[in-house]
Amino acid sequence: MTIERLQSVFLGIMGLTLLLLAWEVIGHYQLVGITWPALSDVLSLLFDPARRGLFERALTTTLAAASQGYLIGGVMGLGLAVIAHLSLALRLGIERFSAFLNAIPPIALGPVFLVLLSRDATPVGISAINVFFIIFVSASSGLRTVPESHRDLFSVFGASSAQRLVRLEFPAALPVVVSGLKLAVPAALIGTIIGEWFGATRGLGVLIVNAMQNFQISLLWSAVLLVTCMSLALYLMLTVLERSAYKRFR
Repeated sequence: MTIERLQSVFLGIMGLTLLLLAWEVIGHYQLVGITWPALSDVLSLLFDPARRGLFERALTTTLAAASQGYLIGGVMGLGLAVIAHLSLALRLGIERFSAFLNAIPPIALGPVFLVLLSRDATPVGISAINVFFIIFVSASSGLRTVPESHRDLFSVFGASSAQRLVRLEFPAALPVVVSGLKLAVPAALIGTIIGEWFGATRGLGVLIVNAMQNFQISLLWSAVLLVTCMSLALYLMLTVLERSAYKRFR
């Protein structure tokens, strides 16, 4: 590990430590009121054995919905990016459709999905929409990074569009696609939690709303901290995958 890398890790740990310390001090002395609990109170509630079942059920429900939305949105984004890349006639229409879909606030889609789908499917739908545009943009950008000279070389050897896509363009786009997959993780979780606000029976979004309505401040912050840690863990996992992709395909 290089000195620069060690310095980066050290500064990251120091920054996180100072942030957590500030959280504890602000909450302990109620510097901003009772709505900011101390970190120790939040962690005490989060690791309370009596609450373990509550948090586990909410976490698994949200993770399941986010995973489904992540998969659906990823397949849609990647599929439409490939179609737009191969078909100039369809490219403009697909890009405009994607931009239009992304311009709609996720919370405005909740009632629409609630009517069209169901309460349990609404979190999946909003999560998929959030993921879709990120993957579409990253895949479209990645597929266009191949130098024209490389495409010409494949054409000289008689490669078809499909062969060029599989053997040249998609491997070159893979690092950018993985970066998009990494950025889509928080978007999937945010979409799921927003979707759970529209009548879902279980999930971290439901837990957050119930805690807010009943003024259970520590429970509210515990749920927020849990989803934040989950998002960071998944983000870091895909960061490792992203570095491997860059080493292999760059």
